[in-house]
Amino acid sequence: MTNKRKKYNFIQRLGRAFKFNFIKLLRSPGGARKVSLGFAIGFGMEMVVLSSASLIYILFLPVVRLAKGSLPAAIIGNVIGKLTFLPVLLLPFAKKIGKILFPMKVKLGHNTPFSFQSLLHGDFRGVVSLLHGGVHVLIGMTIFGIVLGVISYFIVHYFYEKEKTKRLTRILNKQSLRKNNLENNYI
Repeated sequence: MTNKRKKYNFIQRLGRAFKFNFIKLLRSPGGARKVSLGFAIGFGMEMVVLSSASLIYILFLPVVRLAKGSLPAAIIGNVIGKLTFLPVLLLPFAKKIGKILFPMKVKLGHNTPFSFQSLLHGDFRGVVSLLHGGVHVLIGMTIFGIVLGVISYFIVHYFYEKEKTKRLTRILNKQSLRKNNLENNYI
């Protein structure tokens, strides 16, 4: 006898992943402030990953520890940020915001196109020009990361407190039901 697992399509799997990560977030240890802060840092830093060529992950753990946020919540926030595809969708807007805030034309180093073949041969000029050309995007995505991080802090804090009170009322209802059953059995 074989137990076949139900197959879910992509959209169902994505929804299940959101729900699973959100439940993990609500059950992670620490208070509402610690969990919300960790989630906000993870979600906000995810916005900067593409524009910084993933170098932001070097700062991920120290920033979470210095802010005294929850590391599991920060990782969950980062994963949810990846699943939303927001960093990819916001890139064109980030470049426009970056050009508005930093209107100077950036022309540093050699303007060579990026290729992995030249990178494997030790030529890092393509990476340098890629990073220098993305200064406007980096500035814009940093702004988006800060704004979305602050917004997500308040949203997660609200849902954490709401879930906490709901769980507490459920526990109290179960305890009162058990107490009533015990009293009715003894009478």
